[in-house]
Amino acid sequence: MVLWTILGIIVAYLVGSISTSTIVVRLVAGKDIRQHGSGNAGATNTLRMLGTAWGIIVLIIDGIKGMVALWIVYGMTGGNSVALALSSIAVVLGHNWPIFFGFRGGKGIATTIGVLLWLAPIMTIIAGVICIVVIALTRYVSLGSLILSVLIPILLAIWAPSHSAALWASVVLALLSIYRHRENIGRLIRGKERKLFDKKSDEF
Repeated sequence: MVLWTILGIIVAYLVGSISTSTIVVRLVAGKDIRQHGSGNAGATNTLRMLGTAWGIIVLIIDGIKGMVALWIVYGMTGGNSVALALSSIAVVLGHNWPIFFGFRGGKGIATTIGVLLWLAPIMTIIAGVICIVVIALTRYVSLGSLILSVLIPILLAIWAPSHSAALWASVVLALLSIYRHRENIGRLIRGKERKLFDKKSDEF
């Protein structure tokens, strides 16, 4: 089981390293998304570069990517909860630091949603609804993303503490999200964070 768990973690990381936004923007616009806009290889920057439809497509694929990785690991390990929890972290690490794209990736929110929908679907849906409301009211994607990431482990700790593997995995993923959004947090505090659909400072 240990060997299969290790192999599962490696597979999950490699699946995560398939940077959807980098591939899509390169195919559609012939550009490197990491050299434009915010420089982040994710759905929000894709939306700003290619429009809402492409941003949503990237968001969905990145979420599915997380679920596919866990589906593979589930088959490899017979659904071992520890293997799935470790692999959920590995696939997000792959998205954030993809080996196929010079270790320059995104912030992992869509992929985090994907793996947590697998590990804790009800809590993820609740947090996701709150995230959408926050983004709709403030137009700060980063704020909604941070609230989602932090809220899921809190909900798990309150209502499903017995799911220990999912709980500690969600804590690690929340910490990863905070780290990847550290610059956004600084801009939010200073009132300088760019809002969704605000293109006035973008140069693509």
